[in-house]
Parts: sequence; structure tokens; C-alpha cells
Amino acid sequence: MKYILMLFGFLVINACTARPQTASNTENTIKPEKNEDGEWEIHVLDSQYDYFLNAIAKPMSMYSEGYLKNKNAFLVSEWNSYYFSGRYRNIIESAIEYNPQENYGMTFNYRLYQVFAYVQWKYGLKMNGLSGAEVR
Repeated sequence: MKYILMLFGFLVINACTARPQTASNTENTIKPEKNEDGEWEIHVLDSQYDYFLNAIAKPMSMYSEGYLKNKNAFLVSEWNSYYFSGRYRNIIESAIEYNPQENYGMTFNYRLYQVFAYVQWKYGLKMNGLSGAEVR
């Protein structure tokens, strides 16, 4: 439960969006951020996430960037609908801001996609955008 809060709490990524947000949504919304080099990045501070990426998740070469962008747009939408409805409240503790029109890059899209696969693997949360075949 608290791992997900840590997982997305440290998912530090910056989005350049012009749309205003209400005060109630900003405190529990994860926004993409760029690092000093101008690249989008995602940090997950859970030692099992790194294990998952290295030992269980399919390698990045198995995906195309377009596929990951489409899947992430769908999965973020599903995730946010669970968050705003209060469903899976013991797992989903924040919304995610993701703009499918933004060019986040392959690494960011892969790591974000694997966050959803990790939550499915670790907590058993079945999301419609993921199949059981997402892990090796």
C-alpha cells in the first residue's frame, strides 16, 4: 500500500502543460518532469521495482515507442479513473498527469508502462490495458 505512494511519490517527472488545475487535484497528481539534461525521467524508489525491471519485465527492445505511448495513454486514463472513483484506494494513492501528445521518449514510456506491469505483478491489480503476458 505505502509502496505505491512511494512509487508514485518519487516518480518525479515534469510536464509543460498550459491547462490550469484545481487545488484539490494538484496535491495528489504526479506530473512528469525533465531532469537537468532536458530528458524526461521517472524514479521509482522501491527495490523490488528494479528487480522487476531486470528479472521479470520484458526488455525494452520488445516494444515500439508508439505502442508504449498508446498503452500508457490508456493505462493512465484507467489508473486515474480508479483514483478519482476511490476504487483500489489501498493501492492507488495519486493521479498521474500524462500527455500522449508530448514526446517523452522511449525510456520514459517504457519505465512508466512497467510501473503498471509492476503494480499488477506485485499487488495483483488487473488493469484492462495489461495482459498477464506482460511479464516473462
